Amino acid sequence: MPELDRRGRLLVLAICCMSLLIVSLDNTIVNIALPSIRRDLHASMSGLQWTIDAYTLVLASLLILGGSTGDRVGRRRTFQTGLVVFTIGSLLCSVAPSLGWLVAFRMVQAVGGSMLNPVAMSIITNTFTEPRERARAIGVWGGVVGVSMALGPVVGGTLVAALGWRSIFWINIPVGLAALLLTARFVPESRAAHPRRVDPVGQVLVLTLLASLTYAIIEGPAAGWSSPRIIAFFALAAAAFVALLGYESRRREPLLDLRFFRSAPFSGATVIAVSGFGAMSGFLFLNTLYLQEVRGLSALHAGLYTLPMAVMTAVFAPLSGRLVAARGPRLPLVLAGAAMTVSILPFTRLTADVPVGWLMAGYVVFGFGFGLLNVPITNTAVSGMPRSQAGVAAAIASTSRQVGQSLGVAVIGSAVTAGLGGPMAAHFTQASHVGWWIVAGCGLTVLAFGTLTTGRWARRTAEEAAARIAPARTPAQVGAR
Repeated sequence: MPELDRRGRLLVLAICCMSLLIVSLDNTIVNIALPSIRRDLHASMSGLQWTIDAYTLVLASLLILGGSTGDRVGRRRTFQTGLVVFTIGSLLCSVAPSLGWLVAFRMVQAVGGSMLNPVAMSIITNTFTEPRERARAIGVWGGVVGVSMALGPVVGGTLVAALGWRSIFWINIPVGLAALLLTARFVPESRAAHPRRVDPVGQVLVLTLLASLTYAIIEGPAAGWSSPRIIAFFALAAAAFVALLGYESRRREPLLDLRFFRSAPFSGATVIAVSGFGAMSGFLFLNTLYLQEVRGLSALHAGLYTLPMAVMTAVFAPLSGRLVAARGPRLPLVLAGAAMTVSILPFTRLTADVPVGWLMAGYVVFGFGFGLLNVPITNTAVSGMPRSQAGVAAAIASTSRQVGQSLGVAVIGSAVTAGLGGPMAAHFTQASHVGWWIVAGCGLTVLAFGTLTTGRWARRTAEEAAARIAPARTPAQVGAR
């Protein structure tokens, strides 16, 4: 990969952040449009869950493959392919004639998205070779994730109010085309010196695990948790999980390198990502339905209500990068977990006419916590990993975020559905209490693992894991020379 000057490196970072912006924004922007989609396409609660989870599920299943594919066939080529597929998927979503087609086109979007984020992180890691400069670049990257997720409801509410729910997909088209042209002009091609081999069995097992588990959780309330179909899908998920662990542990170059998880900080970052992003997706899902279905707000006003959260996330996401550089990941993770937990506890007693100021206080504190969360996750996941495997390491971190979002919507949505005893407008508030407790539990998990996996013992396990991984790759790398 040719060496770029500082201006060239910053331009590459900006282009990569453009792709991250549309993929992450799409995760949350759809939430604010759910009531409009429900009315227009006559969707049920499970249908709304699938509108979100069809995207995050496919994205989570293919991110590792996307990262390793970029390392193998070329990062720029893979990145450009992802931009084309994502842009086409967005266009198709905007003209979907029914809920089934919308869910299918969301999956097309996700296939393209799986080739963007992990590959972009790999491009950044290989572009910024100086450790301190790389840390700042990763901080910018992590900040964009937090900002884009928090701004989703605001941007989505504005678009839905002005142009209808289909317009939320139009925003991806010009950004995707601009990123495609800029990539061709300014991003150099690069590949890993020793890319991983294709692992189709591992890929099928990951997809089977996530798809069957999500299906069982979402469809469980309607079909009955003891129905043969739901039990069969839970059993299939368990079998896929066991088979994945057994198969991947025996492969020389697995899709999911289990040795990474010998590092307590890396494993902790994975759990924190699942929990933190599960809390965020659950929060947005419940809050959107509450504001529009219970309080009767328009999509625009519902988006504006969450503006304090977006502002806090936008402010503290970049500050989190500086905090990680100065103090390490423990402090921002502990603050994030504590803030997310404390902010949600009052929502467990939510009523239909709670004062607006009370809601705003919760949004502010939650936005503060989530703003601090993403950068230490990214920094911990990528730091210490071989540069040649940056795509895989970044993909595991990104996969954890997407798994968290999928499970957050699936678990919390199903818990609320099970408690609905009638029309949503009349019964949603009471039914949502259990969902808010789950969100609070996710925040508490972030606090616990942020404390446990960032101390001296955890750092020793990271050093031991790095020592186990590096020797295994050295002979191949030497032979390649």
